[in-house]
Amino acid sequence: MLVNKIHHVAYRCKDALETARWYEKHLGMKLVLSIAEDAVPSTGEADPYMHIFLDAGNGNVLAFFELPTRPPMDRDRNTPTWTQHLALEVESMDALLAAKASLEAAGIEVVGPTDHALFQSIYFFDPNGHRMELAADTLRPGMLEALDRVKWPMLEEWAQTKKAPKHAAWMHDGSYKDMFR
Repeated sequence: MLVNKIHHVAYRCKDALETARWYEKHLGMKLVLSIAEDAVPSTGEADPYMHIFLDAGNGNVLAFFELPTRPPMDRDRNTPTWTQHLALEVESMDALLAAKASLEAAGIEVVGPTDHALFQSIYFFDPNGHRMELAADTLRPGMLEALDRVKWPMLEEWAQTKKAPKHAAWMHDGSYKDMFR
Protein backbone atom coordinates (compact mmCIF):
# COMPACT_ATOMS: atom_id res chain seq x y z
CA MET A 1 0.00 0.00 0.00
CA LEU A 2 1.18 3.49 -0.78
CA VAL A 3 -0.71 6.45 0.64
CA ASN A 4 -1.50 9.15 -1.92
CA LYS A 5 -1.82 12.04 0.54
CA ILE A 6 -3.42 13.01 3.81
CA HIS A 7 -7.15 13.26 3.12
CA HIS A 8 -7.78 15.36 6.21
CA VAL A 9 -6.61 15.78 9.78
CA ALA A 10 -9.29 16.13 12.46
CA TYR A 11 -9.17 17.73 15.89
CA ARG A 12 -11.79 18.49 18.48
CA CYS A 13 -13.04 22.05 18.95
CA LYS A 14 -15.06 23.82 21.63
CA ASP A 15 -17.31 25.70 19.20
CA ALA A 16 -17.46 24.86 15.49
CA LEU A 17 -18.81 28.26 14.41
CA GLU A 18 -16.17 30.17 16.39
CA THR A 19 -13.45 27.84 15.07
CA ALA A 20 -14.51 28.24 11.43
CA ARG A 21 -14.62 32.02 11.77
CA TRP A 22 -11.25 32.17 13.58
CA TYR A 23 -9.44 30.09 10.96
CA GLU A 24 -10.94 32.12 8.13
CA LYS A 25 -10.13 35.46 9.78
CA HIS A 26 -6.61 34.70 11.00
CA LEU A 27 -5.31 32.08 8.55
CA GLY A 28 -7.46 32.66 5.46
CA MET A 29 -8.78 29.08 5.54
CA LYS A 30 -12.27 28.90 4.02
CA LEU A 31 -15.00 26.63 5.36
CA VAL A 32 -15.64 24.03 2.64
CA LEU A 33 -18.00 21.57 4.32
CA SER A 34 -20.15 21.16 7.44
CA ILE A 35 -21.63 17.80 8.43
CA ALA A 36 -23.90 17.22 11.44
CA GLU A 37 -25.07 13.82 12.61
CA ASP A 38 -26.81 12.30 15.62
CA ALA A 39 -24.82 9.07 15.40
CA VAL A 40 -21.25 8.17 14.47
CA PRO A 41 -21.27 6.49 11.03
CA SER A 42 -18.29 4.22 11.74
CA THR A 43 -19.55 2.91 15.11
CA GLY A 44 -23.29 3.58 15.12
CA GLU A 45 -22.86 5.17 18.55
CA ALA A 46 -25.44 7.82 19.42
CA ASP A 47 -23.34 10.96 19.76
CA PRO A 48 -24.45 14.19 18.08
CA TYR A 49 -21.65 16.21 16.52
CA MET A 50 -20.81 18.99 14.10
CA HIS A 51 -17.91 18.18 11.78
CA ILE A 52 -16.39 21.08 9.83
CA PHE A 53 -13.76 21.02 7.08
CA LEU A 54 -11.44 23.93 6.23
CA ASP A 55 -9.36 24.44 3.10
CA ALA A 56 -5.69 24.37 4.11
CA GLY A 57 -4.47 24.88 0.51
CA ASN A 58 -3.22 22.53 -2.21
CA GLY A 59 -5.90 19.91 -1.53
CA ASN A 60 -5.15 19.74 2.20
CA VAL A 61 -8.07 19.78 4.60
CA LEU A 62 -8.18 20.56 8.32
CA ALA A 63 -11.29 19.30 10.10
CA PHE A 64 -12.81 19.77 13.55
CA PHE A 65 -15.48 18.02 15.61
CA GLU A 66 -17.68 19.83 18.10
CA LEU A 67 -19.01 17.25 20.60
CA PRO A 68 -21.61 18.96 22.83
CA THR A 69 -22.60 15.90 24.89
CA ARG A 70 -19.03 14.96 25.87
CA PRO A 71 -17.01 16.27 28.82
CA PRO A 72 -15.11 19.48 28.05
CA MET A 73 -12.10 18.94 25.84
CA ASP A 74 -8.69 18.70 27.40
CA ARG A 75 -5.19 17.79 26.32
CA ASP A 76 -2.80 14.96 27.08
CA ARG A 77 -1.26 16.13 30.37
CA ASN A 78 1.70 13.74 29.97
CA THR A 79 2.81 15.40 26.73
CA PRO A 80 4.45 18.86 26.76
CA THR A 81 2.41 21.56 25.02
CA TRP A 82 5.20 22.24 22.51
CA THR A 83 5.07 18.69 21.12
CA GLN A 84 1.56 18.33 19.73
CA HIS A 85 1.01 20.99 17.10
CA LEU A 86 -0.11 21.51 13.56
CA ALA A 87 2.43 23.14 11.23
CA LEU A 88 1.16 24.95 8.15
CA GLU A 89 3.42 26.30 5.40
CA VAL A 90 3.30 29.89 4.19
CA GLU A 91 4.84 31.11 0.94
CA SER A 92 7.74 33.23 2.23
CA MET A 93 9.45 34.88 5.17
CA ASP A 94 7.60 38.08 4.28
CA ALA A 95 4.28 36.20 4.57
CA LEU A 96 5.41 34.69 7.89
CA LEU A 97 6.33 38.08 9.34
CA ALA A 98 3.08 39.60 8.07
CA ALA A 99 1.11 36.75 9.69
CA LYS A 100 2.95 37.34 12.96
CA ALA A 101 2.12 41.05 12.88
CA SER A 102 -1.52 40.36 12.05
CA LEU A 103 -1.92 37.74 14.79
CA GLU A 104 -0.27 40.00 17.37
CA ALA A 105 -2.46 42.93 16.30
CA ALA A 106 -5.47 40.69 17.01
CA GLY A 107 -4.17 40.08 20.54
CA ILE A 108 -2.82 36.58 19.87
CA GLU A 109 0.48 35.78 21.59
CA VAL A 110 3.10 34.63 19.08
CA VAL A 111 6.49 33.00 19.69
CA GLY A 112 9.18 33.38 17.05
CA PRO A 113 10.33 33.46 14.37
CA THR A 114 12.37 30.41 15.35
CA ASP A 115 15.19 29.38 13.01
CA HIS A 116 15.09 25.64 12.21
CA ALA A 117 17.70 25.95 9.41
CA LEU A 118 15.37 24.34 6.82
CA PHE A 119 12.59 26.78 7.68
CA GLN A 120 11.65 29.51 10.12
CA SER A 121 8.43 29.41 12.04
CA ILE A 122 6.12 31.14 14.49
CA TYR A 123 3.95 29.46 17.13
CA PHE A 124 0.59 30.40 18.66
CA PHE A 125 -2.60 28.79 19.95
CA ASP A 126 -6.01 28.62 18.28
CA PRO A 127 -9.17 29.31 20.35
CA ASN A 128 -9.40 25.60 21.21
CA GLY A 129 -5.94 25.47 22.76
CA HIS A 130 -4.32 23.67 19.80
CA ARG A 131 -0.74 24.79 19.21
CA MET A 132 -0.24 26.05 15.68
CA GLU A 133 2.92 26.67 13.69
CA LEU A 134 3.32 28.69 10.53
CA ALA A 135 6.53 27.86 8.66
CA ALA A 136 8.39 29.52 5.79
CA ASP A 137 10.94 27.51 3.81
CA THR A 138 14.53 28.76 4.13
CA LEU A 139 16.11 25.63 2.68
CA ARG A 140 19.57 26.01 1.13
CA PRO A 141 21.05 23.76 -1.57
CA GLY A 142 22.57 20.60 -0.11
CA MET A 143 20.71 20.63 3.20
CA LEU A 144 18.21 17.89 2.38
CA GLU A 145 20.93 15.68 0.89
CA ALA A 146 23.04 16.10 4.05
CA LEU A 147 20.08 15.15 6.23
CA ASP A 148 19.19 12.22 4.00
CA ARG A 149 22.67 10.73 4.51
CA VAL A 150 22.33 10.73 8.31
CA LYS A 151 18.63 10.01 8.89
CA TRP A 152 19.00 6.29 9.59
CA PRO A 153 22.27 6.49 11.56
CA MET A 154 20.69 9.20 13.74
CA LEU A 155 17.56 7.17 14.34
CA GLU A 156 19.53 4.01 15.14
CA GLU A 157 21.81 5.87 17.57
CA TRP A 158 18.77 7.43 19.24
CA ALA A 159 17.11 4.02 19.58
CA GLN A 160 20.17 2.73 21.46
CA THR A 161 21.08 5.75 23.61
CA LYS A 162 17.97 7.98 23.86
CA LYS A 163 20.41 10.90 23.61
CA ALA A 164 20.34 13.42 20.78
CA PRO A 165 22.81 12.35 18.07
CA LYS A 166 25.01 15.16 16.74
CA HIS A 167 24.97 14.12 13.04
CA ALA A 168 23.05 17.27 12.10
CA ALA A 169 24.01 19.65 14.90
CA TRP A 170 24.55 22.26 12.17
CA MET A 171 20.78 22.75 12.04
CA HIS A 172 20.64 24.50 15.41
CA ASP A 173 24.18 25.66 16.17
CA GLY A 174 24.15 28.17 13.29
CA SER A 175 27.02 26.59 11.38
CA TYR A 176 24.68 25.82 8.48
CA LYS A 177 25.06 29.45 7.40
CA ASP A 178 28.69 28.75 6.48
CA MET A 179 28.21 25.13 5.34
CA PHE A 180 25.39 25.75 2.88
CA ARG A 181 25.63 28.91 0.81
